[in-house]
Amino acid sequence: MPRSTNRDTSLWSDWPLLRRALWDALIKFDPREQAKNFVMFIVLLGAVYVSALLLAGAFSWFNLQIALWLWFTVYFANFAEALAEGRGKAHADTLRQMRTQTTARKLVGKKEILVASSGLTVGDLFLCEAGDTLPADGEVVEGIATVDESAITGESAPVIRESGGDRSAVTGGTRVISDRIVVRVTAEPGKSFLDRMISLIEGARRQKTPNEIALGIVLVSLTLLFFAGVFTLPAFALYGEQAAQAPGSAKLTAPILIALLVCLIPTTIGGLLSAIGIGGIDRLMRRNVLALSGRAVEAAGDVDVLLLDKTGTITLGNRQAVDFLPAPGVSDQDLADVAQLASLADETPEGRSIVVLAKERYHLRGRDVAEPHAHFVPFSALTRMSGVDFLDSTGKVTRKIRKGAAEAIRYEVEQNNGLYPAAVAAAADQIARSGGTPIVVAQDDQIVGVVHLKDVVKGGIKERFAQLRKMGIRTVMVTGDNPLTAAAIAAEAGVDDFMANAKPEAKLERIRQEQSGGRLVAMTGDGTNDAPALAQADVGVAMHSGTQAAREAGNMVDLDSNPTKLLEIVEIGKQILMTRGSLTTFSFANDVAKYFAILPAMFGSLYALAGGAGPLAALNVMHLHSPESAILSAIVFNALIIVALIPLSLRGVKYRPLGAAALLRLNMLVYGLGGIIAPFFGIKIIDVLLVWLHAV
Repeated sequence: MPRSTNRDTSLWSDWPLLRRALWDALIKFDPREQAKNFVMFIVLLGAVYVSALLLAGAFSWFNLQIALWLWFTVYFANFAEALAEGRGKAHADTLRQMRTQTTARKLVGKKEILVASSGLTVGDLFLCEAGDTLPADGEVVEGIATVDESAITGESAPVIRESGGDRSAVTGGTRVISDRIVVRVTAEPGKSFLDRMISLIEGARRQKTPNEIALGIVLVSLTLLFFAGVFTLPAFALYGEQAAQAPGSAKLTAPILIALLVCLIPTTIGGLLSAIGIGGIDRLMRRNVLALSGRAVEAAGDVDVLLLDKTGTITLGNRQAVDFLPAPGVSDQDLADVAQLASLADETPEGRSIVVLAKERYHLRGRDVAEPHAHFVPFSALTRMSGVDFLDSTGKVTRKIRKGAAEAIRYEVEQNNGLYPAAVAAAADQIARSGGTPIVVAQDDQIVGVVHLKDVVKGGIKERFAQLRKMGIRTVMVTGDNPLTAAAIAAEAGVDDFMANAKPEAKLERIRQEQSGGRLVAMTGDGTNDAPALAQADVGVAMHSGTQAAREAGNMVDLDSNPTKLLEIVEIGKQILMTRGSLTTFSFANDVAKYFAILPAMFGSLYALAGGAGPLAALNVMHLHSPESAILSAIVFNALIIVALIPLSLRGVKYRPLGAAALLRLNMLVYGLGGIIAPFFGIKIIDVLLVWLHAV
């Protein structure tokens, strides 16, 4: 999936996208499509009616221009929606090319059978080796391999997929780069992850959220209200003409009444409403997040509580060595030297960080431990230790170095009649209380000291949490650490609350507790044990690299498998709501200017003195050239403003981490006041151009 920033500066230079949207906008004139948008359907009916009048003998240059601009108004609204759908359709076409028929190496017992990928069913096992394309979605049940998922994620670097963990899910259509894996099929043909992505992308424009439905009801109500008001005007005008004894002074032809109706109903937001929602989903897609539910996108903007895993989200996830604390009688440099020797062949991030710290702080260069006289002891979950043994020419151990968990090293040393100094125990305890991890180092059953490993809090994360707090969102860190360690990291990261020793049932209970208080909850997860909590959360973001159960339970899938993406998802959800509210405010506000343009033109001659203008002509504050130019200027502005706002509707208004009250004030100031002022200038400029072009 192509990556992009939030700023869309290439909208008008993407010619293939524009060409496709220009054509799709014509297709959307299908009445069945137009009927889905009541406001624009009314405009379409008005365009059809005025066009019919022209053909029936009421032809004039003025009426023709009204008809054309009514058609343009509908077309521009269709174009906005088609442009919003364009990127999704292009991506769906790319995904469809991946969905090709391949041959699968199905395993029946120990026998390998070649079958078509469409012949695989849920539960079947198939084998894939380097160079093979995965024929179906599944979970790795045997082996480990690197897989190229760039066609789905846009990330060129291959990923590791292995059995027995939270990185076991594989997607049909991706390619195995190395090694060999056995996969169990988890999806029927036609119901794969690719199929779901294609159907979701192509069906995005038909998915209306509750907020859109509620706003749509408001727009329909206002349209009906203005419809009733406009088409009762002839009766009032006739009475006024009779009272003024000036028949025909009010300009109330059918095209003018339709122009008035179209200018007063909320056509701006009506034409852009669908594009705003699709544009928001598109911004999620360009950040490699697949929304499985339109409701989830909307809920992301209203989230009150964020549940965030500590490792990989709040912290870097790779613990780093930050200090050497020697045992009594041992120098700092001696501890660093022994700790580095124990870590030279340790390929874990923690081991590499110990080597780097010893080199940077004490200028200790790495030594070769791959020779026959050195034997590396890898880390074991059973012993919770690793290290290195140095051997003499006969194979006898002459020097033994171990590093590992404090309890494991203490047991090892005391079993061999060594001493575990109280100062070392106190140092290890202090490190744990501060949120770090103590790694105790021993040489020949004598404690040398402690290495302080720290799970480093990500840079800028505290500021991001502060922004969320301004928006009224509470953050809860979820970790399996003990309460002391969890409290220390929570304080450093700036989260509002934390859950220590968190188990799956505890996460689920916490989410239910928050929801019972009327709050919306979002969380991320990747494992089978996260599935219940993901299903319960209002916004559940599953990692694409995670298990099938987690992906099925969440209502969003992060193709990058980046737990911090949850913060961006919330911001995009907020941005969608802000954009919808801002353009709705602007749409309602700019009706005021159009009112001052058209009403004086229609009734300016009513009750006029001989050779002069009527009292309503005083409302012509823009000093428009003539009644005809005023009406045309308003209808032209009404159409062009939709085009002008297409980039904003697709890009979204600038996100600001403010509270609801501050956002409301800003929204009213910028889009409310701006929506009143801007049309006055726009309509006046169009009026001058129409007169200059002799269009009226």
